[in-house]
Amino acid sequence: NSGVVCLLRPLLLDVVPSIRQTTALALGRLADYDVDLAEAVVKAGILPQLICALPEENRYYKKTAAFVLRAIAKHSPQLAQAIVQCGALEMLVICLEDFDPGVKEGASWAFGYIARHNPELSQAVVDAGAVPLLVLCIQEPEIALKRIAASTLSDISKHSPELAQTVVDAGAIAHLAQMILNPDAKLKRQVLSALSQIAKHSVDLAELVVEAEIFPVVLTCLKDSDEYVKKNGATLIREIAKHTPELSQLIVNSGGVAAVIDCIGSCRGAVRLPGIMTLGYVAAHSENLSMAVIVSKGIPPLCVCLIEEHEDHIKAAAAWALGQIGRHTAEHARHVAVANVLPTLLDIYVDTRSSDDLKMKATLKNILQKCTYLPALEPLLHEAPPNIMKHIIGQFSKVLPHDSKARRLFVTTGGLKKVQEIKAEPGSLLQEYINTINSCYPEEIVR
Repeated sequence: NSGVVCLLRPLLLDVVPSIRQTTALALGRLADYDVDLAEAVVKAGILPQLICALPEENRYYKKTAAFVLRAIAKHSPQLAQAIVQCGALEMLVICLEDFDPGVKEGASWAFGYIARHNPELSQAVVDAGAVPLLVLCIQEPEIALKRIAASTLSDISKHSPELAQTVVDAGAIAHLAQMILNPDAKLKRQVLSALSQIAKHSVDLAELVVEAEIFPVVLTCLKDSDEYVKKNGATLIREIAKHTPELSQLIVNSGGVAAVIDCIGSCRGAVRLPGIMTLGYVAAHSENLSMAVIVSKGIPPLCVCLIEEHEDHIKAAAAWALGQIGRHTAEHARHVAVANVLPTLLDIYVDTRSSDDLKMKATLKNILQKCTYLPALEPLLHEAPPNIMKHIIGQFSKVLPHDSKARRLFVTTGGLKKVQEIKAEPGSLLQEYINTINSCYPEEIVR
């Protein structure tokens, strides 16, 4: 408000280097503070002055100039675009080639803040020639530089298969894969994130990541003491599992499913989410892969998530994963039903506080369409709403005509009595199911 930004501008051209540097630092801190101040710095025409003599400046000034660019770029795509338009990317590339690790780090950071906004800005970073230099940066000995370069490669890769491919073509995967075992947790977070952002786009990219021999090494990350390393490790496995049955089979063969199940059991909240999704993706691909999840004891921890977690989206993921496990055959559905999860799902479904997405995932339909294990279905008869009741009655109408023991139990537990209380539309599918059940018994018992 006092017009300080305009007062600082001429000081960027001062003859004394330390004044130029301190001025840039002041502008960077102002721009970092909020979006309005960042816009004021851009409107004052400071960017061209900041970068005009950058190649000749000392390393302290270069570091500070990169900080100003990053502080402006972080707020919005529009501000990041302003940095691109003033020709700053070429100057940042010169900084990436500097011998000083701190200057490289500052430039990497600025590139990351520009690239993360959208595919167009990310493409501008690629076109400026930053990617091969960032791949060189992750090979430098300085841990801070490795971290930020890996993070920037992740930000570039995330938008599209084409952008991820440019990172792959620069040889990034092999170097990133080697760092999965690095003892530095913050570096591991960024490395796993970058590999996830590459693998997520397509089968081909996921296969390239797998070919870098990340299994079984990446499974150690699921036991890491750092929550973000755990989460990013599970995310990487999820992004690979989702593509094909073959990639999921590879994860199963390397002990990945068991490791993911342990991970879900050992943590809480959002850290669990990618692991839950992984089990759902693996189970969705085929009967055999779903059975692999069952045999590895994947159902109980998913049931625990439904009860323990408070966030609807995490519960929804667990309900979805259970549906993927149970939807293949009667045997698969029986394993889910025996875990006594159906009443929990029903409670979630009828709970008015549940979100629409959670209700949709908890409808039980996937499991009920295959489930012929009547002892698990019977308790639901007494509390299920009409749209779920139809599926439950449907399963009874399939099993009871062929199973005398089940028929006896159905009477003694009050199931048959409950069926008589259901009001079905004449001629509806539900009425057909009820008629089929009633025809299994002598008329006086039905009465």
